[in-house]
Amino acid sequence: MLIIGIAGGTGSGKTTVARSVIERLGTDKVTFVSQDNYYRDHAGLSKEEKRAINYDHPLVFDNELLIRHLNMLKSGQVAHAPVYDFTTDSRSVTETLELLPHRIAIVEGLHVLSDENLRAMLDIKVFVDTDPDVRILRRVLRDIEERGRTIQSVYDQYMKTVKPMHDAFIEPSKKYADLIIPEGGQNEIGIQLLSILTEKYLIGVRV
Repeated sequence: MLIIGIAGGTGSGKTTVARSVIERLGTDKVTFVSQDNYYRDHAGLSKEEKRAINYDHPLVFDNELLIRHLNMLKSGQVAHAPVYDFTTDSRSVTETLELLPHRIAIVEGLHVLSDENLRAMLDIKVFVDTDPDVRILRRVLRDIEERGRTIQSVYDQYMKTVKPMHDAFIEPSKKYADLIIPEGGQNEIGIQLLSILTEKYLIGVRV
Protein backbone atom coordinates (compact mmCIF):
# COMPACT_ATOMS: atom_id res chain seq x y z
CA MET A 1 0.00 0.00 0.00
CA LEU A 2 1.17 3.50 -0.90
CA ILE A 3 0.20 6.02 1.79
CA ILE A 4 -0.08 9.68 0.79
CA GLY A 5 -0.33 12.36 3.48
CA ILE A 6 -1.92 15.71 2.63
CA ALA A 7 -1.48 18.49 5.19
CA GLY A 8 -2.07 22.24 5.25
CA GLY A 9 -3.77 24.99 7.19
CA THR A 10 -7.47 25.29 7.88
CA GLY A 11 -9.42 26.02 4.69
CA SER A 12 -6.38 25.43 2.48
CA GLY A 13 -8.15 22.96 0.19
CA LYS A 14 -6.64 19.71 1.51
CA THR A 15 -9.87 17.77 1.13
CA THR A 16 -10.46 19.15 -2.37
CA VAL A 17 -7.01 18.00 -3.45
CA ALA A 18 -7.55 14.56 -1.93
CA ARG A 19 -10.99 14.17 -3.51
CA SER A 20 -9.69 15.32 -6.89
CA VAL A 21 -6.94 12.68 -6.85
CA ILE A 22 -9.42 9.99 -5.78
CA GLU A 23 -11.81 11.03 -8.58
CA ARG A 24 -9.04 10.57 -11.12
CA LEU A 25 -7.89 7.20 -9.77
CA GLY A 26 -11.24 5.70 -8.78
CA THR A 27 -12.78 5.06 -5.38
CA ASP A 28 -12.15 1.34 -5.81
CA LYS A 29 -8.38 1.99 -5.73
CA VAL A 30 -8.05 4.56 -2.93
CA THR A 31 -8.89 4.55 0.78
CA PHE A 32 -9.61 8.07 2.07
CA VAL A 33 -8.75 8.71 5.73
CA SER A 34 -9.57 12.05 7.36
CA GLN A 35 -7.64 13.05 10.46
CA ASP A 36 -10.76 14.98 11.52
CA ASN A 37 -12.38 11.65 12.43
CA TYR A 38 -9.62 11.06 14.97
CA TYR A 39 -10.23 13.96 17.34
CA ARG A 40 -10.05 12.60 20.87
CA ASP A 41 -13.44 11.94 22.44
CA HIS A 42 -14.64 14.61 24.88
CA ALA A 43 -18.09 13.18 25.59
CA GLY A 44 -17.52 13.16 29.36
CA LEU A 45 -16.64 16.84 29.63
CA SER A 46 -18.92 19.77 30.39
CA LYS A 47 -19.54 22.52 27.83
CA GLU A 48 -17.18 24.80 29.75
CA GLU A 49 -14.44 22.17 29.75
CA LYS A 50 -14.93 21.55 26.03
CA ARG A 51 -14.67 25.26 25.29
CA ALA A 52 -11.32 25.36 27.09
CA ILE A 53 -9.77 22.71 24.80
CA ASN A 54 -7.34 23.84 22.11
CA TYR A 55 -8.79 21.95 19.13
CA ASP A 56 -6.00 23.17 16.86
CA HIS A 57 -3.10 21.64 18.81
CA PRO A 58 -1.55 18.42 17.42
CA LEU A 59 -2.18 16.53 20.67
CA VAL A 60 -5.95 16.88 20.32
CA PHE A 61 -5.80 14.13 17.68
CA ASP A 62 -5.69 10.43 18.54
CA ASN A 63 -2.84 9.70 16.15
CA GLU A 64 -2.07 6.45 17.96
CA LEU A 65 -5.42 5.08 16.79
CA LEU A 66 -4.93 6.54 13.32
CA ILE A 67 -1.54 4.86 12.97
CA ARG A 68 -2.99 1.58 14.22
CA HIS A 69 -5.70 1.77 11.56
CA LEU A 70 -3.16 2.55 8.82
CA ASN A 71 -1.16 -0.51 9.84
CA MET A 72 -4.35 -2.59 9.69
CA LEU A 73 -5.05 -1.32 6.17
CA LYS A 74 -1.47 -2.08 5.11
CA SER A 75 -1.91 -5.66 6.28
CA GLY A 76 -5.15 -6.02 4.33
CA GLN A 77 -7.55 -5.65 7.25
CA VAL A 78 -10.68 -3.53 7.40
CA ALA A 79 -10.55 -0.67 9.93
CA HIS A 80 -13.39 1.32 11.49
CA ALA A 81 -12.68 5.01 12.00
CA PRO A 82 -14.57 6.98 14.64
CA VAL A 83 -17.26 9.41 13.50
CA TYR A 84 -16.75 12.77 15.19
CA ASP A 85 -19.63 15.18 15.80
CA PHE A 86 -18.33 18.76 15.77
CA THR A 87 -21.59 20.13 17.18
CA THR A 88 -21.16 18.13 20.41
CA ASP A 89 -17.35 17.70 20.34
CA SER A 90 -17.65 13.96 20.87
CA ARG A 91 -17.46 10.68 18.95
CA SER A 92 -20.57 8.83 17.91
CA VAL A 93 -21.28 5.85 20.15
CA THR A 94 -23.36 4.07 17.50
CA GLU A 95 -21.62 4.83 14.22
CA THR A 96 -18.18 4.21 12.72
CA LEU A 97 -16.75 4.69 9.23
CA GLU A 98 -15.62 1.52 7.47
CA LEU A 99 -12.19 1.82 5.84
CA LEU A 100 -11.48 -0.81 3.21
CA PRO A 101 -7.88 -1.69 2.30
CA HIS A 102 -6.84 -0.63 -1.21
CA ARG A 103 -3.50 -0.15 -2.93
CA ILE A 104 -3.55 3.57 -2.15
CA ALA A 105 -4.46 5.38 1.07
CA ILE A 106 -4.76 9.15 1.30
CA VAL A 107 -4.56 10.62 4.79
CA GLU A 108 -5.71 14.24 4.99
CA GLY A 109 -5.60 16.63 7.93
CA LEU A 110 -4.13 19.69 9.62
CA HIS A 111 -1.34 17.90 11.44
CA VAL A 112 -0.60 14.96 9.16
CA LEU A 113 3.00 16.19 8.80
CA SER A 114 3.37 17.55 12.35
CA ASP A 115 3.51 14.19 14.12
CA GLU A 116 6.82 12.35 13.68
CA ASN A 117 5.33 8.86 14.08
CA LEU A 118 2.49 9.54 11.66
CA ARG A 119 4.88 11.17 9.22
CA ALA A 120 6.99 8.01 9.21
CA MET A 121 4.00 6.09 7.82
CA LEU A 122 3.79 8.27 4.72
CA ASP A 123 5.35 7.40 1.37
CA ILE A 124 4.45 10.73 -0.28
CA LYS A 125 4.10 13.87 1.84
CA VAL A 126 2.08 16.79 0.42
CA PHE A 127 1.48 20.29 1.80
CA VAL A 128 -1.34 22.45 0.44
CA ASP A 129 -0.23 26.07 0.70
CA THR A 130 -3.02 28.66 0.39
CA ASP A 131 -3.19 32.38 1.16
CA PRO A 132 -4.27 33.04 4.79
CA ASP A 133 -7.07 35.42 3.73
CA VAL A 134 -8.65 32.73 1.58
CA ARG A 135 -8.26 30.12 4.30
CA ILE A 136 -9.95 32.15 7.04
CA LEU A 137 -12.90 33.05 4.80
CA ARG A 138 -13.41 29.39 3.99
CA ARG A 139 -13.17 28.55 7.69
CA VAL A 140 -15.82 31.13 8.59
CA LEU A 141 -18.27 29.77 6.01
CA ARG A 142 -17.66 26.16 7.00
CA ASP A 143 -17.97 26.66 10.74
CA ILE A 144 -21.15 28.72 10.45
CA GLU A 145 -22.90 26.64 7.79
CA GLU A 146 -21.78 23.14 8.79
CA ARG A 147 -20.96 23.33 12.48
CA GLY A 148 -23.53 25.79 13.79
CA ARG A 149 -20.97 28.32 15.04
CA THR A 150 -21.43 32.08 15.42
CA ILE A 151 -19.18 34.56 13.67
CA GLN A 152 -17.92 35.78 17.06
CA SER A 153 -16.96 32.27 18.18
CA VAL A 154 -15.14 31.63 14.90
CA TYR A 155 -13.23 34.90 15.29
CA ASP A 156 -12.34 34.20 18.91
CA GLN A 157 -11.08 30.70 18.13
CA TYR A 158 -9.08 31.87 15.13
CA MET A 159 -7.25 34.52 17.14
CA LYS A 160 -6.78 32.37 20.24
CA THR A 161 -5.76 29.00 18.78
CA VAL A 162 -6.10 28.61 15.00
CA LYS A 163 -3.52 31.17 13.92
CA PRO A 164 -1.04 30.52 16.78
CA MET A 165 -1.14 26.75 16.18
CA HIS A 166 -0.77 27.24 12.44
CA ASP A 167 2.31 29.38 12.98
CA ALA A 168 3.77 27.04 15.61
CA PHE A 169 3.08 23.63 14.06
CA ILE A 170 1.41 23.54 10.65
CA GLU A 171 3.52 26.06 8.73
CA PRO A 172 6.81 24.57 10.02
CA SER A 173 5.66 21.08 8.96
CA LYS A 174 5.82 22.26 5.34
CA LYS A 175 9.56 21.55 5.38
CA TYR A 176 8.80 17.82 5.46
CA ALA A 177 6.72 17.89 2.27
CA ASP A 178 7.85 16.14 -0.89
CA LEU A 179 5.37 18.17 -2.90
CA ILE A 180 3.89 21.62 -2.17
CA ILE A 181 0.64 22.48 -3.96
CA PRO A 182 -0.14 26.23 -3.85
CA GLU A 183 -3.82 27.26 -3.77
CA GLY A 184 -5.15 23.75 -3.19
CA GLY A 185 -8.00 22.63 -5.43
CA GLN A 186 -7.39 25.56 -7.80
CA ASN A 187 -3.98 24.15 -8.76
CA GLU A 188 -4.85 21.75 -11.55
CA ILE A 189 -1.21 21.11 -12.47
CA GLY A 190 -0.28 20.19 -8.89
CA ILE A 191 -3.22 17.81 -8.62
CA GLN A 192 -2.34 16.23 -11.98
CA LEU A 193 1.27 15.75 -10.88
CA LEU A 194 0.22 14.02 -7.66
CA SER A 195 -2.24 11.87 -9.61
CA ILE A 196 0.42 10.86 -12.13
CA LEU A 197 2.83 9.86 -9.36
CA THR A 198 0.11 7.76 -7.79
CA GLU A 199 -0.93 6.18 -11.10
CA LYS A 200 2.67 5.16 -11.74
CA TYR A 201 2.62 3.31 -8.45
CA LEU A 202 -0.62 1.56 -9.38
CA ILE A 203 0.89 0.21 -12.60
CA GLY A 204 4.08 -0.86 -10.86
CA VAL A 205 6.44 1.99 -11.77
CA ARG A 206 8.62 3.16 -8.89
CA VAL A 207 7.87 6.72 -7.74
